[in-house]
Amino acid sequence: MLDRTDDSAVAADNWLAQFEEALTRPDAALLKALFHPDSYWRDVLALSWNIQTLNGAEAILEALPPLARALTPSGFAVDPDRASPRKVMRAGTNAIEAIFRFETKVGRGAGIIRLVPDAEDGNRLKAWTLLTELGELKGFEEQLGVQRPRGNAYSRDFRGPNWLDLRKQSAGYADRDPTVLVIGGGQSGLSIAARLKQFNVDTLIVDREKRIGDNWRKRYHALTLHNQVQVNHLPYMLFPPNWPTYIPKDKLANWFEAYVEAMELNFWTETEFEGGSYDEKQGRWTVTLRLADGTKRTMHPRHVVLATGVSGIPSVPEISGLQDFAGKVMHSSQYDDGENWKGKRAIVVGTGNSGHDIAQDLHSSGADVTMFQRSSTLVVSIEPSAQLVYAPYNEGTLDDNDLIATSMPLQLARKSHRLTGEKSKALDQDLLDGLERAGFKLDYGEDNTGWQFKYLTRGGGYYFNVGCSDLIVKGAIKLKQFGDIDTFVSGGARMKNGETVTADLVVLATGYKRQEELVRKLFGEGVEQRVGAIWGFGEEQELRGMYTRTGQPGLWLIAGGLAQCRIGSKHLALQIKAIEEGLLPRNVGPRAAIS
Repeated sequence: MLDRTDDSAVAADNWLAQFEEALTRPDAALLKALFHPDSYWRDVLALSWNIQTLNGAEAILEALPPLARALTPSGFAVDPDRASPRKVMRAGTNAIEAIFRFETKVGRGAGIIRLVPDAEDGNRLKAWTLLTELGELKGFEEQLGVQRPRGNAYSRDFRGPNWLDLRKQSAGYADRDPTVLVIGGGQSGLSIAARLKQFNVDTLIVDREKRIGDNWRKRYHALTLHNQVQVNHLPYMLFPPNWPTYIPKDKLANWFEAYVEAMELNFWTETEFEGGSYDEKQGRWTVTLRLADGTKRTMHPRHVVLATGVSGIPSVPEISGLQDFAGKVMHSSQYDDGENWKGKRAIVVGTGNSGHDIAQDLHSSGADVTMFQRSSTLVVSIEPSAQLVYAPYNEGTLDDNDLIATSMPLQLARKSHRLTGEKSKALDQDLLDGLERAGFKLDYGEDNTGWQFKYLTRGGGYYFNVGCSDLIVKGAIKLKQFGDIDTFVSGGARMKNGETVTADLVVLATGYKRQEELVRKLFGEGVEQRVGAIWGFGEEQELRGMYTRTGQPGLWLIAGGLAQCRIGSKHLALQIKAIEEGLLPRNVGPRAAIS
C-alpha cells in the first residue's frame, strides 16, 4: 500500500509543509486531515514543557493548536544531517519514517514522523506517530563544538591560577553553594551532571563510596553488563571502538573515573547526604552533608537530583527462623566472590539476575548451591533473545537511535515488545522446556511484554541466561520453591516435608525497596506524598516521576540503565536550565500546561 509513492522523502516533505501551514494559519480542517484516527503524539518538552503522550487524533487536535499558538513552532523540514526518510516496520506496522527539525520561540528541536495510509480516506498518507522533542534552548546552547569554551589561551596570566588551580577551586565549594546537588555518582548522576556542565549550571555530585565507580566496582566478582556496548555510552564520550561487547564491571567503574576527569565534573566521594528541607519562598534547599572526616556541611542548592538508581535500599524480607541460622546471611548487594565459599553449601533466595549470577559464581567456585524461587521469573538467553529489543542500535548513529527510542509511545512500545517476546520465546523454547521440567516457574511479563517492561514496571523479575539456567536444567544447581520452606534452623532450611537443605551461607537476592521509601528517609513523609509514585507507568503513559518536574519543586529523579540515563538526562537538564533562565516557572508541578 505504501508503494503509492516511491519517494519517502517527498511524502515526508509534503506532510511537514502541510503541518506547518495548518499550525500557522491555524487551519483545523487541514490539521485533522493530517492525522490518522489511530495516531499518537509524544511531546518531550518542545511544545508543552512536559513529557507526555496523547492517543488518538481527537485528543491531539484538541491539545496541539493552543500549545502551538504559545510557542509558534516553525521551520519543519526533513533533517539532511540525519538518517534519510525510509520505509520501516515499527510495532508490526509498515510506515514511512522521517527525522525532521524545527524551532519554537524558545528552542530548537528534532522529531520523527511516521506515515501510514488511511484506508477510510483513499489511502492518503497520514501521521501514525509524531514525536516533537526539544533539543536546545536559544541563547543557552550547550558548550560543544563551535560553542566550546575558549579558556584563557589568548589572555594568559602567567602569575594567575592555571587550569588545575581553577578546577580545584571549582570542586572545593569553599565560598559558594552549587546550583544543583546530585545525590549518587553512578551512571544517573554522571549523566545529568555532564549535561548540566555543558549548560554552564554549577553542579556538584556527592557519593558515599570511597572511589568514583565503586557502585559498580564493589559488585560481585563476575559481573558484566547484560546489554551490548553500542547501547551503553554515556553522554558526549563514546566508549572506545575496541571495547568488549559486554562491559566488565571494573572496566566500567574505571571509565566512570576517567569520565569525571575528562568532563570536569565536580565530585565529592565519601560524602553522605543526610537529608534536606525546601524553602518555597526562597526557592532553595537546606541540605546536610556528612564528609569523609566526619564533619558536616550545610548547603543551599536550588535543585536536588536524586540519582541513586532504581535499586536503592536493600529489601530484606522477614523469613521464619532465619535468625536461628548458624551460618552467614547476606543480601546480594553484599556478595563479592564465590572463592570464599569453595567446598561449602550455599542457599540463594531469589531467581532474578543477581540470584542466578551469584548462584553460578558460587557453583563455579566449587560450592554446592540450591536456589529457592519465590515467584515466577522471566528467563531469556543473553544472545540473541535478550538483545532483540536493541536491534535499532546495531546500525545508524547513536543520536538517531536515541531519538527513535524516544519516539515510541507506550502502547506501541508494548506491542513491539510483545512481538519481540514471541520471537525470544521461540528461540529459547528448548531451554524453557528444560526449566519447566526442573520445576522452574516461568512467566513472560505482563501481557507477554517481555523483560524490558518488567524492568520498567518493577525493576526486576527476569534473568538473562549466561549459563545458570543450563546448570539448573542439568541439576548441577538444585532448585526448590521458597513456599515449600517450613522454617530456617541452625543448619539450614527445613522443608515442609521434613527434609533439611543444609547450608553454610544464605544469600538473599531479594531485590530493593521502592524509591518512595528512600525519598521519605531523606526528605520526610510530606515530600514523599508530594512526589507520589515513582517508576512504572501511570495514566500519563510515562515513567512516573522520572526525568521531569515532580510534585516537590526543586526535587528531580533520574534512574535506569546507561541508555535511559543518557536520554533522560538531556530532558532533565533542559528543564533545570529553563528554570534557571526564567523560561519555566520554578514552582509549577508535573504535567501542568505552560503557556
